[in-house]
Amino acid sequence: MSLAQGRPYLAIPGPSAMPDRVLAAMHRPAPNIYEGDIVAMTEGVIDGLRRVALMQQNVAFYISNGHGIWEAAIANLFSRGDRALSLVTGRFGLGWAQHARAMGVEVDMIDFGLRTPVDPGRVEAALRADPAGRIKVVLLTHVDTATGVLNDVAAVRQAIDAAGHPALLAVDCIASLGCDPFRFDDWGVDIMVAASQKGLMVPPGVGFLWFSEKARARCASADLRTPYWDWTPRAFPQFYYEYFAGTAPTHHIFGLAEALKMLLDEEGLEHAWARHETLARMVWVAFDAWGQGGDIRLNIADPAQRGHSVTAARLGGGVATRLRSWCEREAGVTLGIGLGMAEPGTPEADDFLRVAHMGHVNAHMTLGVLAVMEAGLQALQVPHGAGALAAATAICAGA
Repeated sequence: MSLAQGRPYLAIPGPSAMPDRVLAAMHRPAPNIYEGDIVAMTEGVIDGLRRVALMQQNVAFYISNGHGIWEAAIANLFSRGDRALSLVTGRFGLGWAQHARAMGVEVDMIDFGLRTPVDPGRVEAALRADPAGRIKVVLLTHVDTATGVLNDVAAVRQAIDAAGHPALLAVDCIASLGCDPFRFDDWGVDIMVAASQKGLMVPPGVGFLWFSEKARARCASADLRTPYWDWTPRAFPQFYYEYFAGTAPTHHIFGLAEALKMLLDEEGLEHAWARHETLARMVWVAFDAWGQGGDIRLNIADPAQRGHSVTAARLGGGVATRLRSWCEREAGVTLGIGLGMAEPGTPEADDFLRVAHMGHVNAHMTLGVLAVMEAGLQALQVPHGAGALAAATAICAGA
């Protein structure tokens, strides 16, 4: 008998669970898009976006998903034939590099695999091998949504500086913003991209590009820039409609205003980081326990190298796909697919899944997901170790 009736729960890494308050804030008639309250609300949202990134510089706001924001960054940073160094730790790092190549950028790539973070020493060596300074930008993913790998942004900045190289540092924070600590100004970041549908708790559809004054000056002549993607009028508009190169995404602005109020003014950013760390540890200890009695393991061995918004795991023998199907069909919980961990269509592709714990998520939601997963392992007669839920609740109790 299925017990999936009632409110379903998406434990996938975006779109994340959305607060009822955010949805209610969006459920209102369209405003005047040329003047009035929407102008002040937009300025407040942009100020909130600076606060959540811990930066005091420039923000451009786009109607786009994360892939579009990759292209916005590329268009503003590069001219055709410019060179980038891409540091790849999963599908999404690879994706940003592929977008850059398709737009005419020459991309050198260092692939660190699917289970280890970037090695700053290799970055420094690659930049020292470019004495002419042809590499204009280093592309880095803070947390790769597919693998869950957490990269040390500050260490990569230090590697660039140690090499004496002029490259700018661009960071994809789509999976990490509001979930993992990130300090744009303190870490010497030049460009950052993120979107609405993960840690910011708002439906998909808008994305953001933060950029330093150094990046603005260095890239002023970028010839890949087009009127829509150009960050200049969006960050320094003379008229309200220039923020968005046309009609404002009014209802996303309503939702963002409420979400940023919840995140920054009510919970507080550092508490949100600590909450995500605790929820992540609850998931990790459960997998560790299950793995003691079966072919189950986390993708990243070292907890210090895991992001706090999403966990990637392997359950051998095609169990991951079977478990995802059972959890959704029988209990109303949707887990994430194992994106980019194996070739699509191969048996290994059925061995991976992801559990998201990002954004508007609390203890009972995470414990509920783990309990449903354990019920699924039992129902499917999958060998697994005992004590997962006890271990997770112990983390929760000690928080």
